Amino acid sequence: MSDYKAIFIEKGSGGWGKGLQIEPKGKKVKVVSITGGGIHPVAEKIAELSGTEVVDGFKNSVPESEIMCVIIDCGGTARIGVYPMKRIPTVDVLPSSPSGPLSKYITEDIFVSGVTPKQIKLAVSSTGAERSDEEKGLDENKVERPFKIKNENRNESKQQKKDSFLMRFSRGIGKIIGIFYQAGRDSVDMLIKNIIPFMAFVCMLIGIINYTGIGTLIAKVLTPLAGSFWGLLVIVFVCTLPILSPVLGPGAVIAQVIGVLVGTEIAAGNIAVTFALPALFAIDGQVGCDFVPVGLSLGEAEPDTIRYGVPAVLYSRLLTGLLAVVIAYFASFGMY
Repeated sequence: MSDYKAIFIEKGSGGWGKGLQIEPKGKKVKVVSITGGGIHPVAEKIAELSGTEVVDGFKNSVPESEIMCVIIDCGGTARIGVYPMKRIPTVDVLPSSPSGPLSKYITEDIFVSGVTPKQIKLAVSSTGAERSDEEKGLDENKVERPFKIKNENRNESKQQKKDSFLMRFSRGIGKIIGIFYQAGRDSVDMLIKNIIPFMAFVCMLIGIINYTGIGTLIAKVLTPLAGSFWGLLVIVFVCTLPILSPVLGPGAVIAQVIGVLVGTEIAAGNIAVTFALPALFAIDGQVGCDFVPVGLSLGEAEPDTIRYGVPAVLYSRLLTGLLAVVIAYFASFGMY
């Protein structure tokens, strides 16, 4: 235990958070890298400075009780909030901010983003006197808090007996309105942070393609693949290779860019419209492959289930991706 050291992780360029101070404690002495393509340099640097062990989360499963921190490369989907929801310190190598359905769990005391090896350094240790004062404060809170809760519950129960039916009914209506109001705020926030920026990106990309004439050049490159059945099989085979699919999955960048290009060329008549449906399945074959270990962890799967489940899902996507393109190709006959 004497070899373990606390570290401080600052946010990187364009990142989010105030920084995390992480210290190995008890069994929590493992740094888990869930970035795809092996162990990330950030995870290696954290393990090197802290004297802990680094583990590839795609190849090995680690009990949550042994995880000191998790390294991810999520651009802002469900995975970004899974580990903060479990109160596991999360380090995102991408400059992401709280977003997605679990964004409320992403707080500055548990999450930092935009991190590179340069942002990782040894933490300044506190003195023994300061630690003892903090421990005393925590102990005092633990002693006083239960009594406060009990007194508050007792006062609330007495007040409820005194309140009339009309008062309780009005409070219930106010609570329901508050829930719907918060849901509206969350919806608008997700629209501003996720949907509108992507729409602007797509419009800009289409505008550049149409204005510069680069669309014709791209069409000549993509037509042999996206414009033929065998080419689509090649695309989905490459995208769903187990060694590539976890790397291509984060942020769905490949699917977004190729989807915009193929859609634009179909609209321009350079690619037959009959290839629209199979092309959709071809470029999306890798989607979700980076989320496999996180999804299993979110479902509270056993360590052995995660160990064997991740490669099983990756290899199954290779087979089902090819099958999906074949089915979509024949299903598109007579559709247009």
